Amino acid sequence: MQQELRFATFNVCNLALPGMKYYEDQIPYSAEEYDAKISWIAQQLDRLDADVIGLQEIFSQAALKDVLAKTQKYRDAHHIGFDPDPQADHLTPSVALISRLPVAEGVTTFKELPNDLAVTLPGVAHPVSHFTRPILHAKIEVSPDLLIHVFVCHLKSKLPDYRNDNNDDQPDQTGIAMLRSLIRRGTDALGLRTLLSNLNKEKRAPIIVMGDFNDVANAIPTQMVMGLGKYPINGVDDRLFESYRIQSRRDALRDVGYTHIHDGSYETIDHILVSEEFNPASRAAIGEVVEVMYLNDHMTFKQAHASDHGLVLARILLHGKSGSGMTPSNPDGASV
Repeated sequence: MQQELRFATFNVCNLALPGMKYYEDQIPYSAEEYDAKISWIAQQLDRLDADVIGLQEIFSQAALKDVLAKTQKYRDAHHIGFDPDPQADHLTPSVALISRLPVAEGVTTFKELPNDLAVTLPGVAHPVSHFTRPILHAKIEVSPDLLIHVFVCHLKSKLPDYRNDNNDDQPDQTGIAMLRSLIRRGTDALGLRTLLSNLNKEKRAPIIVMGDFNDVANAIPTQMVMGLGKYPINGVDDRLFESYRIQSRRDALRDVGYTHIHDGSYETIDHILVSEEFNPASRAAIGEVVEVMYLNDHMTFKQAHASDHGLVLARILLHGKSGSGMTPSNPDGASV
């Protein structure tokens, strides 16, 4: 059985086919711009050299196939994803998953919030009953005896959710719009946490959740996904742990990780969360997160074809004799 597993999350920033109108205020890619973008993404995937990669902001799975065709390490990888609903009022980017490990049957996408969950937004008549962007769930076969449940997510952004209904009784429309976005992100988080809890009720299994949370690890929505306030029940810990914080080889002197820059603020809003099976402090651990790396050098140069997010790579070492003595293999230019 493979002893080191590498999981990564990557918001590629608006991957769409040339000529495709993906946002009303964005000019579609030309053929040259498209080629530059998919070539850059392909280089980043090869640089990651991860076994399983979750991706966000995919407007076209056909474009992602073009990316994979340009890679050296993922041409034969499993590709799981879905295009945005063309009948929707506006296109919303979806997520995808690439795996060099086998993927078990039963890949699921969750569009509707589970357990009949519905939340009302200020100034909106109809309750929200669906995720902002569908959640992808796949089971990765590490060995005949080890399945890892992987969830790929992209929670609601902090962009204000403006509506056309101006209300003189509520003059601070920007504040109301920001509150809507916060509630939507919290709703996404609550829905995802419910999916995780439902899974654990059926059968305890190792879980990895990765994606763009649009919030830092300490934020309430992220903490909701992780299981804020939950504690081990009957010896079972239902919480998730932020991989960066529990890595066994963390070097405080090189603590410069970030995945996004907004108004001059450097933030980490892309996360890889793991269940207790990969927490070195847990008695139930079958492995441990040994190292988390952030590939973010490209954000300094702000090239048009590059993403505005950094990439996150987590190395997990499964317990076993063959895993002893393994050393890190940093991608070039990675920041830890």
